[in-house]
Amino acid sequence: MGRLSGKKALITAAGAGIGRASAEAFAREGAKVIATDISADALAGLNRTPNIETRVLDVTDPAAIAATVGAAKDLDILFNVAGWVHHGTIEDCGREDWDRSLLINLTSMYETSRAVLPNMLARSGGVILNMSSVASSVTGAPNRFAYGATKAGVIGLTKGIAADYAARGIRCNAICPGTVDTPSLQGRMSAQGDYETARNMFISRQPMGRLGTAEEIAHLAVYLASDEAAFTTGAIHIVDGGWTN
Repeated sequence: MGRLSGKKALITAAGAGIGRASAEAFAREGAKVIATDISADALAGLNRTPNIETRVLDVTDPAAIAATVGAAKDLDILFNVAGWVHHGTIEDCGREDWDRSLLINLTSMYETSRAVLPNMLARSGGVILNMSSVASSVTGAPNRFAYGATKAGVIGLTKGIAADYAARGIRCNAICPGTVDTPSLQGRMSAQGDYETARNMFISRQPMGRLGTAEEIAHLAVYLASDEAAFTTGAIHIVDGGWTN
């Protein structure tokens, strides 16, 4: 029996990186996983994994969220992974960049959480996990103004849900990774123009001398989604290789 046997989970941004690693880890632990992503191509192959079904989902579309949650029925776990990284300071962040950061990083979690809560409350139990970051209210990071502000908002959203619904069987926690080696990070490093310099910069701020892996974050997500974490809610879980220690 896996730690998530009998559970049904919905995961956003499951096509790559932490989302994909988490979908695979949840499935290995016995959960029935609905793996969603805005890209059908990114999801290709995941539905051949036992216990995983895939669905295209744009988390900026409330109607699409409602349809996906409605079709899923009886969700035990929601893992909000979808996010977007704007590179730059407040001076580099125009209103369009700001609005997009809010929409993808924070408003999407508001929408998905509102969508799953009624059924979770009717069943007197459920788990919501939100992907934040150490670049948030935990610490500031250069050129991550909009990202850090919205990820701080994710922590506030998490704590608010946890406080309001702890007595009704709902747990809500946030995961705050440091620098994790994902396709998204690879793309951002390549976009810097000097890949090796960018990679060395990211590694240099990690006291462990390496980047984290998506699988390491997925292991924590499995624990937080499981009954082993039944007394844990409203907490932020820092996984950053000692960066903010």
